[in-house]
Amino acid sequence: MSVSTAAATQTICAPLPVLGRDVTVPLVTGGVVGYAALDYAASAPALQRVWDDVAAYAPYYGSVHRGAGYLSQLSTDLFENARRTVAEFLDCRADDQLVFTRSTTDSLNLLAAALPAGCQVFVFETEHHASLLPWQDARVTYLDAPRTPRQAVATLERALAGRDPHGPALVCVTGASNVTGELWPVRELAAAAHAHGARIVLDAAQLAPHHPVSVRDLDVDWVAFSGHKLYAPFGSGVLAGRADWLRAAEPYLAGGGASRKVTRRQDGGVDVEWHESAARHEAGSPNVIGAYSIASACKVLTEAGFGALVAREQHLVEKVRTGLAEVPEVRILSLFGDDAPRVGVISFVVDGWNSSHFAAALSAEYGIGVRDGLFCAHPLVRTLLGSDPQTQGECGAPEAAPGEKSLNAIRVSFGAGTPDEHVDRFVTAVRELVTEGATWTYRTEDGRCVPAV
Repeated sequence: MSVSTAAATQTICAPLPVLGRDVTVPLVTGGVVGYAALDYAASAPALQRVWDDVAAYAPYYGSVHRGAGYLSQLSTDLFENARRTVAEFLDCRADDQLVFTRSTTDSLNLLAAALPAGCQVFVFETEHHASLLPWQDARVTYLDAPRTPRQAVATLERALAGRDPHGPALVCVTGASNVTGELWPVRELAAAAHAHGARIVLDAAQLAPHHPVSVRDLDVDWVAFSGHKLYAPFGSGVLAGRADWLRAAEPYLAGGGASRKVTRRQDGGVDVEWHESAARHEAGSPNVIGAYSIASACKVLTEAGFGALVAREQHLVEKVRTGLAEVPEVRILSLFGDDAPRVGVISFVVDGWNSSHFAAALSAEYGIGVRDGLFCAHPLVRTLLGSDPQTQGECGAPEAAPGEKSLNAIRVSFGAGTPDEHVDRFVTAVRELVTEGATWTYRTEDGRCVPAV
């Protein structure tokens, strides 16, 4: 969907209602202030509509797929309708399977467990650990960080051209970086993968909350994302895409729900006939409330219109980037450059400040919640920082590995529920901290920088 920025701005004069928008927090300097939640890339606040939908359903909660009672039947219908709603949200193909999981990490580990024998995996070092690490049992080729979208495609094409052409192959790529917010050329990477006989899985954890994701249009084989980043709580995620590898694989978990038929053998063992549907990888009692909350969030975002949501978010992105650019001590981290399209995720460093110290001051003195560290993307952040990971700050950041401390980055992230006041306060706070310094004293406690009392 595309709409003009001017038209979209008129239709989205206010952010979508989310839980926590009226929460106040104490300041070390005295008084309280409305909490500015600017850590959406870690977990976005739940949409109010999602919470209301779940609350309305909660009295009717029952175990799915097993009970003859009314509540179990109702819950089963709700669970399977949620599957269809999410598949429509992702514009899945008619023969795709959609499996409910615990998270993006769980989804990608499920797919890793379903890889055919001898599968080669290609993944950029720039990935979040959820998409960087699950492939340890496969033949993995880690690709260097590209500096332009075109270079990303060329790097992948060279790597695929040198692979064994007779075996299966999989490319794993993010849709939007959880560090820089930059959009990756997913459609072009998918075309490159398919041209060389490989499949591709899209990590859409940071893309789906901010942009429409069409499996058909992007021509990806699978897509994975998490509910908690899509304004839906309760620890649920999604893996959707081609059914053949999933049907051929052993169940991700063995147990009730995944099995169609279990019989004893005369030798004392058991024979198992597994489901071929999504149930094959959904053993145990599923998280029906988590699945329902994802479906509810999909409906809210669809009804709001991604054209309007994207336009408003870009308005906030420009506010933050313009404000930070006016502070010479601030350096925004980027792979693809200032003009690269991005979602509401921005990481930066401040000269003379340890990231943990800066983030602690934003919280304690301004009521602003951001994130500091390596953001579960250690190779990427270290590449962007270009600094010695052994460097220790004066108010130490958390240990990234035994005996290792580093000057990490600060990440601010926002989305459909963020009011202008939160980003305005953030920009003002950055400027004041850099020019005037913190008004409070801080110390290190359990690896974190905290206000001294």
